[in-house]
Amino acid sequence: MSLAQEPNAMAELDLGGEPDSTSRRRPAREGLIQGLLSNKKAIAGLVILAVFAAIALLAPVLSPGDPTLIQGLGAQPPSGDHLLGTTAKGQDVLALNLWGARSSLFVGFIVGILATLVGLLVGLASAYLGRVVDNVLSLVTNVFLLLPGLPLLVILAAFLPQGIGTVILVLVITGWAGSARVLRSQALSIRGKDFVAAAQVTGEGSFRIMFREILPNMASIVMSTLLACIIFGIGAQAGLEFLGLGDISTVSWGTNLYWASNDGALLTGAWWVFVPPGVSIALVAFALALVNYGVDETTNPRLRRPRRRVAAAQPTPVSSKEVSR
Repeated sequence: MSLAQEPNAMAELDLGGEPDSTSRRRPAREGLIQGLLSNKKAIAGLVILAVFAAIALLAPVLSPGDPTLIQGLGAQPPSGDHLLGTTAKGQDVLALNLWGARSSLFVGFIVGILATLVGLLVGLASAYLGRVVDNVLSLVTNVFLLLPGLPLLVILAAFLPQGIGTVILVLVITGWAGSARVLRSQALSIRGKDFVAAAQVTGEGSFRIMFREILPNMASIVMSTLLACIIFGIGAQAGLEFLGLGDISTVSWGTNLYWASNDGALLTGAWWVFVPPGVSIALVAFALALVNYGVDETTNPRLRRPRRRVAAAQPTPVSSKEVSR
């Protein structure tokens, strides 16, 4: 029996009744989802993410046509015709940022999911499958951790063909090791629990123990790792493209910063060109951090706010309607 199931079982023993079949069938993730929906920080982060997701999905509707086309005079400040002004080439900055959200969010979430998945598989296998596997996987993980991240990103991006697929591959290769180390440590601490030993005694297979007993009890750290990897993916893609190592023919927040730098927006003081993509990246990272705080407060009992208790001597408030009755 996993830790996620123990509270229900203890409640049934205390009541002395029969086990509730509906509570056994209720997915453990429902508690996490309900906790997030009742957490103010998580709700604020999810609302910001939902706004950016809607912008990315509705970009063809909000700004139809090719966003790289010249729409007016170059280096024009925000006005009624162009709400965020134009670039030095005369492109509409608002259209570039609306369309840039599609690429940046897509790459960030794909990189976060893949890097977390690789780190999770390596961490679970390293923590549970014994010394030989642990030594080999720990050696590989340490090698990737010791390699300097930015030079490795630059080398891989420079020698591989340009494209979104290359950017995703490079970021996953350089981003999985940190999550693998964190998840391995958490899996090692859970491996010594009594319910894991009981599952081993009953003859359950290694695959089932890892994914049915250990993994459900790592929901908090897995979610935090996923959010951190998504932030890494969005920021690293923007950094690569700002250096000109990504696919500069695509429209993303990183390429918007790249062309802003090349066109001299920083030197000429055209703040409306480089501020919107920078603020967008910061807001998405801030929203993911808020969701991460919400996950921590939901899954960690030490971070939960204690409920106000009514003292025994305090009189119970009675409404006027109850007095009239």
